[in-house]
Amino acid sequence: MSSPVSPPGDDLIFLDETVRAPDATAPASGGNVWRVMIIDDDADVHSATTFALGNLEMQHRPLEFLHAYSAAQAREMLKDEQDIAVILLDVVMEQEDAGLQLVRHIRETEGMTEARIILRTGQPGYAPEIDAIRDFDINDYKTKSELTRIKLFTTVTAAIRSYEQIRAINASRRGLELIVRASTELMAQQGLENFAAGVITQIAGLLSLKPEGLLCVQESANNHTDNLIVIAAAGHYAGLMYKPVDEINDPRIVAALKEALHTRRNIYGADYTALHFAGNARHDFAAFLNTGEPLNEIDQRLLEVFCSNISVGLDNVLLVSRLHNFAFYDPLTKLPNRTRLIEILGEKLAGPDAGEAILALVDIDHFAETNDALGHQFGDLLLLAVAARLKSRLDDAFTLARVGGDTFGVLGDGLLVNPATILLQFEEPFRIDGQAVQLSATVGLVRLADYEGSGADALKDADIALKRAKLQQRAGHFYFSRSMGVDIRERVRMMYALRAAFDEGRLFVVYQPQIDLATRLPMGAEALLRWKTEDGTFISPDRFIPIAEYSGLIIELGEWVMREACEELVRLRDIGYTDFMMSINVSQVQFRHPHFLETLRAVIRDTGAPPAFVELEITESMAMEEPYLLIKLLEQIKQTGISIAIDDFGTGFSSLSYLQQLKVDRLKIDRAFVTEITGSARGSSIAEMVIQLGRNLGLSVIAEGVEDERQAQILTALGCPQAQGFLFARPMAVEQLKDWLKTDGLR
Repeated sequence: MSSPVSPPGDDLIFLDETVRAPDATAPASGGNVWRVMIIDDDADVHSATTFALGNLEMQHRPLEFLHAYSAAQAREMLKDEQDIAVILLDVVMEQEDAGLQLVRHIRETEGMTEARIILRTGQPGYAPEIDAIRDFDINDYKTKSELTRIKLFTTVTAAIRSYEQIRAINASRRGLELIVRASTELMAQQGLENFAAGVITQIAGLLSLKPEGLLCVQESANNHTDNLIVIAAAGHYAGLMYKPVDEINDPRIVAALKEALHTRRNIYGADYTALHFAGNARHDFAAFLNTGEPLNEIDQRLLEVFCSNISVGLDNVLLVSRLHNFAFYDPLTKLPNRTRLIEILGEKLAGPDAGEAILALVDIDHFAETNDALGHQFGDLLLLAVAARLKSRLDDAFTLARVGGDTFGVLGDGLLVNPATILLQFEEPFRIDGQAVQLSATVGLVRLADYEGSGADALKDADIALKRAKLQQRAGHFYFSRSMGVDIRERVRMMYALRAAFDEGRLFVVYQPQIDLATRLPMGAEALLRWKTEDGTFISPDRFIPIAEYSGLIIELGEWVMREACEELVRLRDIGYTDFMMSINVSQVQFRHPHFLETLRAVIRDTGAPPAFVELEITESMAMEEPYLLIKLLEQIKQTGISIAIDDFGTGFSSLSYLQQLKVDRLKIDRAFVTEITGSARGSSIAEMVIQLGRNLGLSVIAEGVEDERQAQILTALGCPQAQGFLFARPMAVEQLKDWLKTDGLR
């Protein structure tokens, strides 16, 4: 506080100037001023200071003055006041050290580290200058007597410059920290929509504004801005989500966004900002923010850094979003694809209502033929029409997916997902390009009640049911059962095991001798494929041959057996068995392979086996399927010198006219008819008929499955020339065969 009698140096003296009222020069409060706070218990000091500085501009801004007449009053004012550039502070007020204690309060309690504090005193003895500068965070210390008008102006100007620089440095530092934190938070966002919304929020936070703006993406190249879509919107712009920018009813926003994209730079308006985020060759982004006032240079520079930093993130999240769509959604129908449906199924199975749900696979009948006849573009339109109808007519609680070319998945409550509801959608024709197209569909269904498998398993089981439905009746349906699943999975397991066994050499060929019934001497052998597992168990050919055929492995297996048999034939001939015939079974799948004849010729050529001593066995059912095509193929085989036998003859319904045209060499009586010779009331009637037919057509006949002498004698009496069976020899490995030929085979 001032002493009753102030010393001469205690007054501010400005020569040739008249003192005015303290608030006469105070400008209206606003953001574009320098705020100077005068804290002094002498009103004349306030008046003199405002008089000296009131009409001046510093750094192109006027000054705004705040007045406090005690340290206590200053403390109360500082609770609410901000952005004070300079504080002119008297040392001695209520107490001798009131000013110095207020310095600590300003710095430590209020945290005002940027404001510049100029300590003024009329009584320097109370606070020596060196001690005050050393012990307190002040920026200047002047006696009131030395602060003439010019010196006061110089001191305050220097303080304001220092304040401005510190503010810029701190703002930049805080801004950069915000940018780093914003980038980190944005990178944690999942999906383009969340990331884009985060960009608006983070920009608003960077500028200390409320989120009021939008972000759009330009999906076309070459700066064509006619395809701008809003992908994030906040504040009163929230209703613009997913709208084309051209539909925004605000020309200022549209113009600003397009200018930012066209010029590829940020646009700073009087009360708005349009930001450009450079993307890849196909995508650019632009944001519009309602700032309410112009942005200062620091904010503009920070936004430039932010845009550069976030552009890469926008590009990446867009790429991830596109990859996600490609991975989980069908590009044609935009429906969830097979992968996504499996995820949804997994979630459903893990939920409480799984027991009430049913998965149906809906397959369009004969779609491939329609697609081939009318073109793929027409086929795509047809798929879109089916998807649209299923989506619009089925309940919203359904999940609709496209799981294959012409197959849709429907997942929902079991009371609603039923064949009648689904197939009803196909009763009305679909109109495509003005054409009415009548379609039908086949449905496979699986109930999820008490289901123990995964989502992928459920989809596989529905596919199994769909295949069964197709086999039974088109435009029908079939529900999956557990027994079907066990059977299918066992077949799949065996398929992989068979492939492994073949690759690891656990398959081998055995040979069953064929006997001349008159002499009881061997005249050949039938090559038979066998499979012995690692634990020594034999798998019956009746089990694994159909699986080999189904999987296509029979093509490789068949060629391997053919080579093994032909090579063994050559080795037998080399040791003296020159009249030995090698009979080889041929699968229907193998026989109808387009390269079968080429493979057969290559085997004969590579092994050197004489074609006249090689016989191929085909089943009667094979012979009767597409006989006209078979006739041509058999003629080509016969030209190689190889002979043909029909296996299991009598089990089918052969046409004798086709049989004559096929020009086969031998008929093989099925073991079932051989057994009947002694064990059935019909006796030898069928066997006798086959033998007689062979004789009339000039064909050789062999009976298989001969197990006792009585059967052999009857067959001999009926005129059957050849036989094979356990009575003579079991199938044996090649070394056993050679030993047998040397001993028992010569009896």
